Amino acid sequence: MSAKSQFGSKIGLIAATVGSAIGLGNVWRFPAETQANGGAAFLLLYIACVFILGVPVMLAEFSLGRGGRSDAVGVFRRLTPGKAWWIVGAFAILASYLILSYYMVVAGWTAEYLWQSITGNLYEVGAALEQGGDIADADAVFAERMNRYICSDISPLIFTYAVIVINIIVLLGGVQKGIERLSNIMMPLLFVLLLALCAVTLSLPGAGAGLSFFLSPDFSKIDASTVINALGQTFFSLSLGMGILITYSSYYPADTRLTRTSVIVSLMSLLVAVMMGCIIFPAVTTFGLDRHPLEGATLVFVTLPEVFAQLPATDLWSIIFFLLLFVAALTSTVSIAEVSIAFMQDRFRMSRVKACLVVMLPLFVLSAVCSLSFGSLSDVKIIGMTIFDLLDAFTTNVMLPLVSMGVCIYVGWFAPKGLLRDELTNKGTNRSRVISAVLFIIRYAAPLLIAAIMISKFV
Repeated sequence: MSAKSQFGSKIGLIAATVGSAIGLGNVWRFPAETQANGGAAFLLLYIACVFILGVPVMLAEFSLGRGGRSDAVGVFRRLTPGKAWWIVGAFAILASYLILSYYMVVAGWTAEYLWQSITGNLYEVGAALEQGGDIADADAVFAERMNRYICSDISPLIFTYAVIVINIIVLLGGVQKGIERLSNIMMPLLFVLLLALCAVTLSLPGAGAGLSFFLSPDFSKIDASTVINALGQTFFSLSLGMGILITYSSYYPADTRLTRTSVIVSLMSLLVAVMMGCIIFPAVTTFGLDRHPLEGATLVFVTLPEVFAQLPATDLWSIIFFLLLFVAALTSTVSIAEVSIAFMQDRFRMSRVKACLVVMLPLFVLSAVCSLSFGSLSDVKIIGMTIFDLLDAFTTNVMLPLVSMGVCIYVGWFAPKGLLRDELTNKGTNRSRVISAVLFIIRYAAPLLIAAIMISKFV
């Protein structure tokens, strides 16, 4: 990474970091977890987890990135030369690249649904539902859409490749002209789209019942599993453990106030999640679609399209939603890819162009395999899972928690003395009242809670 690679403005810095955090975890995972874990009780628990655990772990990654001024491996090598802690960074890079290989496929689905909404073809598939019936018809529509847009070989692959090409174009622009410029456009657009969707769903006749479930807590629903789920959602929605925040913070100017940045990013991520809840729960309650669990892919590719089918200007609302989803997916894929690109530039002294091509071109094969695991490779199973599902489960349940735990243990116990204090106070130029609390959490609380999340996934 060149020393000149820095974000050009504070707004761009915030927009890029928020864009890296906001993704499908906020858009589809949060509503599903909220429905399954007691509505507002889960929401309150999730908010507490974000600020008690998420912000301190984010600050640990920020301190590593800006303190080491390098990629996810290089920061450990610079701060503690000759030690094996760089393995934590290597694990983060591997995890992020594996995630990127299947995340491109999901981004391709959102691009295809957006295109089908623009052309009007998406709702031709729903003719059976319009002719009348019940939830069984919705299931039939879902099956047909799955066959056409996700489980076929050619169409999903074309859109996956299109997303990869868009990522390459953005990433070739570098930190300021590529990532920052994209984020400055996409993040305001995302919030405008969210507000538009909130306006229409909150005006629906069943909006009150949906909001009541979402915003009225039932604390009897909280148990150990609810706490674990809220912790897991915190890590997923803030993109912790993927090397993204380490990489992006290495581009932060020296005067960036890390504590303030972490709070803003966390608040914006929470805001998106809450706005999605205000969109989804009133909509599914109004049209009686809350009888079934709001599972991730089903929610996005089945439930909400059927909500839009009941509204005037169906295609318009469908276009707005899938554009929103595509914006979230694109900012996420760009940030995930940057982790590996920064590594190639730093470790192998590659030019930006060469590093981008070395990282991105293999995805034309790797992402194709993930896409085809829903089609002609669907019978290929490893420990009972498709290739896509295996990568998803292994990275989410094993790799990301291990990286987060490693970062916390390193920053808490083994990093150069005063690293956290120096970074949070900008070498003593600012006051920080949270250093002791942050240090306690990343030394003791965070590793134990992350271990609990990992164990819960297998027990």
